[in-house]
Amino acid sequence: MMSDTQKDLLRVKLDQLQCHFTWAPQKETIDLYDMKQRLEDSIQLDVKYQDRSYNQLAFVNCLQGNCEEAIQNLKEAEKILKEQHQDEFEKRIIVTYGNNAWVYYHMEQLEDAQSYLDKLEMVCKLFPEASQFTAMIPEVYGEKGWSLLSSAAQYYEEAKECFKKALEKDPNNIEWNIGYATVLSRLEWFSGTPEHRGPMESVKWFERVLELDPNDSVSMVLLALKLQRNGKNVEALTLVERALQKSPDLPYVLRYAAQFYRLCNNVDKALELLERGLEISPHSTFIHHKIGQCYRTKLDRMLNNPLTKDPCNPAFQQKAELINKCKYHFEKSFKKESVTSVKPSLDFAAICSLNEEYDKAQEIYSHLLTLECIRPENKQAIRLAVGLFQLNRKNSESKAIRHFLEGVKVNYNSVERKKCRENLEKLAARQLCRNPRESEALGVRGFLHQLDGEKYEAIECFKKALEFDPDNDEYLSALCELRLSIEGRNNSPYEN
Repeated sequence: MMSDTQKDLLRVKLDQLQCHFTWAPQKETIDLYDMKQRLEDSIQLDVKYQDRSYNQLAFVNCLQGNCEEAIQNLKEAEKILKEQHQDEFEKRIIVTYGNNAWVYYHMEQLEDAQSYLDKLEMVCKLFPEASQFTAMIPEVYGEKGWSLLSSAAQYYEEAKECFKKALEKDPNNIEWNIGYATVLSRLEWFSGTPEHRGPMESVKWFERVLELDPNDSVSMVLLALKLQRNGKNVEALTLVERALQKSPDLPYVLRYAAQFYRLCNNVDKALELLERGLEISPHSTFIHHKIGQCYRTKLDRMLNNPLTKDPCNPAFQQKAELINKCKYHFEKSFKKESVTSVKPSLDFAAICSLNEEYDKAQEIYSHLLTLECIRPENKQAIRLAVGLFQLNRKNSESKAIRHFLEGVKVNYNSVERKKCRENLEKLAARQLCRNPRESEALGVRGFLHQLDGEKYEAIECFKKALEFDPDNDEYLSALCELRLSIEGRNNSPYEN
């Protein structure tokens, strides 16, 4: 039986490990239910890299209180490593042993936890640059990269660095090349990232993967989506058809191929592939979301048709059916308390709003506004959506302005931020056209000038706003801050 002092010392040692329990994602920032479902699907369907999935599944099970199940997951991971990687077992077992130590610690089986620390200490002696309990080698960096990549979008930059470090020492490893290409690809979709603004580096990395493994069908379809974005549609279609021929029943291939066809406006083909994917992975939130997007595309084509407003016309009923299908699949694509399903949640709220179910939309928006540990683009997308909801559905310009302002205040240069700003400028112009004494609009213009570094113009706007709203603390504070910054610059000893 360990004393409290020994237990505290054990915890200090555990915190030094490199494994899922010491990496960034915790249950406050990930959707454990969704992650567990994805990992179980991956184990069931994918013969490659199952040890990786079992390791992460053990972490999820432990966080959910299923510690015995977690131990079984880790036994499976170790068994696979012995069978498939006997020649590099010691390199690959470090993360698994670390996870074992942590699970036994959570089970209060402290002697067992210590025994895994002892095993780690023996393994780490094999690596010259290792610490007592861990070694930062490509296998550890790679496993960490995959863990972060499959957790939540706010960890993508860190995942990218992990794969980069793994590849520095092992540049021909297919696993790390796939990981690096995948994380670059995902970062390129976010409008505020350097990866989005620069050339699409993921293309050459996916091409590198296919040099190393010409049969990697998932990389084929991901590369096809990038080529499609570059206008190389014929080359992209060839890759998609090849991937579907090689892996006709792999959900990852089906869903990305469906995305390709939807973007080609072949929505029926996309739905056919997604429905096949849903048969194989019936609980996939990702596939439900993509099906919802397909029906939303069909719905958007109908919305400008005046016949959809006539209850006696078949188009009216068809529109209602599409709305219901969108709602069904979007609602299946997220859990209301989830912290990782921002886009599906926004899509569901938008379709509820379109269907005049404003209370339901408001409920989703209220939850999204509480999220903190999410990407800045997502924070801006939420503010943009809520602002438009308040403006177009609730007829509240003041509330819309508040949300657009909060979106602009997130200091991140994305498309979503640009749209928030454009809406602010339009609203301010509209209000001042109606009433040149509108303090709210003057305050908005003051803030935008301040954001652009136009301090004197900002001061004039805030002074005017205060003429018509003299007790506004926000305007007073902004004016004071601007005047102090100008005085500080004028009094600087370096200014002459």
